[in-house]
Amino acid sequence: MREGIIARKTKETDIRLSLRLDGHGQYTGQSGCGFLDHMLDILCRHALMDLELTCQGDRQVDDHHTVEDIGICLGQTLKQALGDKAGIARYGQCLLPMDETLVLAALDLSGRAYLAWDMQIPADKVGSFDTELAREFFLALVREGDITLHIRQMAGFNSHHLIEAAFKGFARALRQAMETDARLQGRINSSKGTL
Repeated sequence: MREGIIARKTKETDIRLSLRLDGHGQYTGQSGCGFLDHMLDILCRHALMDLELTCQGDRQVDDHHTVEDIGICLGQTLKQALGDKAGIARYGQCLLPMDETLVLAALDLSGRAYLAWDMQIPADKVGSFDTELAREFFLALVREGDITLHIRQMAGFNSHHLIEAAFKGFARALRQAMETDARLQGRINSSKGTL
């Protein structure tokens, strides 16, 4: 089973996260941030991963530490669950339409962390969620997961739709990249022999 689990406690957050890559798209738990829970549920549904989360964060300050630290933990458990990445497709991409919105997500489970974020989100908030935290989530995730990720807005003006399309696009690209390919016969999909 491709699974990862982490417990991370700081002065700002106390998080326990478990992840099963070959799941059924189930998200259980609460981050304390309603919009982030909505995005994590979407991420699981579209990547077909199972995620269990408990989180106590210093939300009396704001949601920043909670969102960033969940991104850190998710990146670490993804890396743990993927192991040496033998037999996986490695690359994934999705051009995700959502009403007026069109977002491109492309990624490489390369072992090299990089985020290209080309999103113009017009509103400062969606509900109580600071929209700039979407980028912070993905930045933390790619740094800890050693993922190269490009997310680019092709069209759209609704802030909720834009962020949701980014999460859905990432999820679909991740699902594609982490799928095993029988033709690789367990080999690592790199001319270097390692990722």
